[in-house]
Amino acid sequence: QVQLVESGGRLVQAGDSLRLSCAASGRTFSDYVMGWFRQAPGKEREFVAAISRSGGTTRYLDSMKGRFTISRDNVKNTVYLQMNSLKPEDTAVYYCAASTGIVLFTTKLKYNYWGQGTQVTVSS
Repeated sequence: QVQLVESGGRLVQAGDSLRLSCAASGRTFSDYVMGWFRQAPGKEREFVAAISRSGGTTRYLDSMKGRFTISRDNVKNTVYLQMNSLKPEDTAVYYCAASTGIVLFTTKLKYNYWGQGTQVTVSS
């Protein structure tokens, strides 16, 4: 199995940028499709982005395209989420997740391992 630890979340202002990191340990990092999800208070956990094992393919929720970028470093065993032009509605706990599949799933049910989350708060 793999252990995931997110970091980088904090309070920012609307329009700011922020980069989240998720460090993995345990099994070989490149064996996993990696994803980012987020959960706002009172809402379901929603898909944000996913990246293939090699990093060559990415997938985003449509509303994130152009503002968020997922990337990974298989040497550092870390996946990143670069978030630009942040909006108050981006406020949520952001989670990274690992999937043993090869498809870039958008449903949380297909992800086997989860981090504890990191809080991102965007003030207006």
